[in-house]
Amino acid sequence: MPAWITPYRNILLLCTIAAILFSITGCQSTLTSSGYKQDCKYSLKKRKSYISCSQEGSWATVTCPLPLKVPQRSLDRLFSSIDDYLGTAYRAGGATPEGFDCSGFVYYLYRKNFRMLLPHTTEELATLGTVVPRKQLQRGDLVFFSIGGSRIDHVGIFIGNNSFAHAANSGVVVNRLYERYYDTRYACAARLVTPD
Repeated sequence: MPAWITPYRNILLLCTIAAILFSITGCQSTLTSSGYKQDCKYSLKKRKSYISCSQEGSWATVTCPLPLKVPQRSLDRLFSSIDDYLGTAYRAGGATPEGFDCSGFVYYLYRKNFRMLLPHTTEELATLGTVVPRKQLQRGDLVFFSIGGSRIDHVGIFIGNNSFAHAANSGVVVNRLYERYYDTRYACAARLVTPD
């Protein structure tokens, strides 16, 4: 080893170790402005704190801040709607009661109940709103999973009691977050709506 490298060897070693640790922890170790961990397995794009909403009785849209404050009756309607669509068939790209995929299910229900114009991809949905630690989930929060193992690719709606509704391959169903399959694939959660 050349003599000029020897003094820098320890610095180089420390920098290498720091880089490896940072790449392993990703956003799990990044603190938010409120001081808690983001509780996310994957690095997400810059978060969006607004969404377009359609105005009642009009084709016009307005920009709404996230999380959107909604009346309790709108949240109650969301959960009634979820019950209404349990068992609806899975359809790739589907966003109607004739068949839903996971993001289409969220897209349809949030548009119907809150007039929110959400994107119809799970990855884009995961960049919206406020990241919520798993232990602070509220009914109506979106929960995200990595089924394929390399990116966020599945979403459901948290309905309370550690359960979430989603469009699985078998159709619209309710599962528990702590079932082994979903527990090991859980990525993060986001809050798009909150009671007014």
